[in-house]
Amino acid sequence: MGEPMKQRILVVDDEQDSRAGLTLLLSSLGYEVEGVADGEAALERASSFRPQVVITDLVMPGLDGLDLLKALGSAAPSAAVIMLTGHASIETAVQAVRDGAYDYLTKPVDPQRLQVLLEKAIEKAEMAREVAILRKQVKGTRGLGPLLGTSAAMQEVYRLIELAAPTPAAVLISGETGTGKELVARTIHERSPRSRQPFVPVNCSAIPETLLESELFGHEKGAFTGAAERRAGYFELADAGTIFLDEITEMSASLQAKYLRVLQDGNVRRLGGKTELKTDLRVVAATNKNPLDAVKSGSFREDLYYRLNVMSIVMPPLRDRRDDIPLLVEAFINEFNAKYDKAVRGIDEASLGFLTGHSWPGNVRELRNTVERAMVACDGPVITVKALPNATGVEPRPAMDVPDDPDAIVLHLGTTLEDAEREVLLRTLASTSNNKTRAAEILGCTPKTLHNKLQRYAARSGSGV
Repeated sequence: MGEPMKQRILVVDDEQDSRAGLTLLLSSLGYEVEGVADGEAALERASSFRPQVVITDLVMPGLDGLDLLKALGSAAPSAAVIMLTGHASIETAVQAVRDGAYDYLTKPVDPQRLQVLLEKAIEKAEMAREVAILRKQVKGTRGLGPLLGTSAAMQEVYRLIELAAPTPAAVLISGETGTGKELVARTIHERSPRSRQPFVPVNCSAIPETLLESELFGHEKGAFTGAAERRAGYFELADAGTIFLDEITEMSASLQAKYLRVLQDGNVRRLGGKTELKTDLRVVAATNKNPLDAVKSGSFREDLYYRLNVMSIVMPPLRDRRDDIPLLVEAFINEFNAKYDKAVRGIDEASLGFLTGHSWPGNVRELRNTVERAMVACDGPVITVKALPNATGVEPRPAMDVPDDPDAIVLHLGTTLEDAEREVLLRTLASTSNNKTRAAEILGCTPKTLHNKLQRYAARSGSGV
């Protein structure tokens, strides 16, 4: 194997002595260095030399440091730029940092500060390069990691994941139930520097409030009745990795306050413990509510919201990304072919038209469950409407004939009022994944009325509904 490639640095300074001295210093530190005398030459050289870092004088004739900084966005987009300045131009150098420069150094250059700054700048440049590569890989592909979809809405989700993953920043994911919030959290973790460390998911709504604090923080032996031994909490288990707190707004206000302190200083104290444990973890949280509405209603502490909302990702509902449904259906068919040892080749036009036209209140999770049930019911090489549990009573028709209104129900001439009512009830019930209480709310009747009608239909047909 050959020697590892040296990190490349481009020095831009119109003063020959300064340029030569800095080039010599950087070479002695083990970098591959090239020096040029002006901004125009720097732009020309940057495209072929491909430096990780550009160190440029701020004040130069022609293309000065600020203009070069802007131009490098195209010539060397992933390069970190460090400005060289005299004391008289520090204010301008600070403005350059605001405009995108990594940092600035005052002349004469302090070698120790230069070396520390370069290490950090190169790390930033490498991160920017990896993000650029990832963006190229994602563009025009079927998805990102376990996430599938080529719609504009999902491309924006991928872009935000790319930005968030390499950083330690907290991320708040919002979106309806079933949109894939945990998949986003896992993708962020898997593409982060912590990918080899634990990913610990916690569903705050699934753990009773009386147990949630102990589950999160852990407890010492004897901390409460039943605490027979010391137990580490989820925060400890996620140390050096990522903790994913799903349905964060289901935490009580008092527990949110304790969690906020963990975010602020990283310290965790087990229940019944006397000492604090230092943790280093990445936090990703999610809610199926609108975060600002939750803040207004009091279910989400405002200070915790702002602490978590460093990076915000909103997952689009499936009804807003219908173009992705064929791709998702294909992926689910492949998944369940393997699971059930089947050889289903695909889905017919009528069935795909129904799936594309459905409103999917349960989002991707509901679609996946629907395809799984269809795969179990399918007795041929292709899924037909007969195998779709949500399409009961729907006549097969090409996808192009599905009404523009995704919630419309097509009834044929001659359909009786009773059959029409039955179709509306069954379709509504299917859209809520058989949640009779929710279906009754949508239909404007009581759950008892809905139950009685379903029982009547079942009795008349001689079978369950």
